[in-house]
Order: sequence, then structure tokens, then C-alpha cells
Amino acid sequence: MDEKIISGNLKRLRTQKRLTLQDLAEKTGLTKGYLSKVERSQKAPPYSTLTKIAGALDIEVTTILSKDVLPLEDVRICLSRGKNRPVIRETDQFPGYDYEVLADGKPGKNMEPFIIHAPFDITRTYSHEGEEFIYVMDGQLEFCYGEDTYILNPGDNIYFDSIVPHVGKSLGNTKSRLMVVIYFYKRNRS
Repeated sequence: MDEKIISGNLKRLRTQKRLTLQDLAEKTGLTKGYLSKVERSQKAPPYSTLTKIAGALDIEVTTILSKDVLPLEDVRICLSRGKNRPVIRETDQFPGYDYEVLADGKPGKNMEPFIIHAPFDITRTYSHEGEEFIYVMDGQLEFCYGEDTYILNPGDNIYFDSIVPHVGKSLGNTKSRLMVVIYFYKRNRS
């Protein structure tokens, strides 16, 4: 995804919430200058920073990554059809990973569900607050969690505290397809 789309979405969502950069800085613990650079596409934020900003804005990371950000609304139930599912292609922040966004129309989620196509090469590890669940749908996944490595096959699943550095990569000839649900403990709700 283009960083300009992400930065534009951040500014649009922040102003929809009637927050100044200073307000957002206080809610996230990030500096006003850093947030300004992010909004002007001068600093690409890592996933952990995007989740922190999303929490402060009371939205999901998928909203920030969406191509078309609509005005925010409260929705109690969300039905998403498979044929209309948005796909977020790999970016500099998420090299190699393609995400199929699930429940994209449901604002205020504590859980972020995705279908992820894992890359063959590991370029970085991830660490963020919350918990994560991974279910291997297709392919074989090498999953590194802290100092440990696990090989997961179709039907295997793993549930873990996501603050520990973790990453997965596909093994074999085809990318593994994973259902991933990320749960955030401390959503900042207004």
C-alpha cells in the first residue's frame, strides 16, 4: 500500500475525531513532530506504531490501511462476503505479507481478523501489545517466537502473547495461508 494513502488516512481520521496533533501525541506517547512527519509521508511508521495510533483514534489498523476511508460510524454487526474482501498487498512496513481483511466494516473491534499469505523470507520480527491466534489453512509455516521455532501444518494453530518478538515464513513451494486474529488488551475507547 502506498505510504501517501496511509498518511492521508491518518490525518483524515484524526481530524474526523477532532483531535490535534498534540492531542494524538498525548494519547499515543509519540511526539507531535513524529506524528506530523507520518502525516506528511516523511516517516513510515512500523506496525506497532500504527496499532498505537489506531488505539488512540479508537479504530482498527485496517481502517488506516484502507484505500477509501469513509466517515466513521457505529455498527453492531458486520457481514463480509468473500468475493468483496479487500486485500492489502505487501508494503515497506509489512514486506512479503498480503492481508485479506476480514470484518472490515466493523468499527470498534478489539480483535483484528485477517487471512495472511506468509512470505518465504523473514525480513523483520513483530512485537506489539495483545494476544494473537494463528490457524494454518494451507501450506507449511515456520513460526519463530522469541528464541523458539515451531513448524505448523494445515489444521495446526498457535495462540500467544504478541509482545514477544514473533514472525512466520512459508516453507515449501507455495505460500502458507493463515487465519490470524489479533486481540488488543488496551483499546483506547472514547
